[in-house]
Amino acid sequence: MNQLQFIALIAERDALRYTPAGMPIVNAVLQHRSQQMEAGIARLSEFEISAVAAGEISGRFSQTPLGGLYQFTGFLNKKTRNSKSLVFHIIDFSAVQDSAPI
Repeated sequence: MNQLQFIALIAERDALRYTPAGMPIVNAVLQHRSQQMEAGIARLSEFEISAVAAGEISGRFSQTPLGGLYQFTGFLNKKTRNSKSLVFHIIDFSAVQDSAPI
């Protein structure tokens, strides 16, 4: 199974564009910061990840304010067929009510 869910803010977002096949798509950078428990020890978890919203969800994603916290659900895939870099594909997202800074 390839499913990833985390809370992050939208740090950067490109304008909505269309693929040659006519599919709407938006590229972005998401930032996450949290404290996780590992082997009984609290550990700070921080990362930035490239993300893409394609199809129907791209319109809603392109209108979402930058900087707010959102819970994202999606999957990881290679950026391109021959790439070793990963990109997070957004399947769904929703605002997080508790907007504590990350």
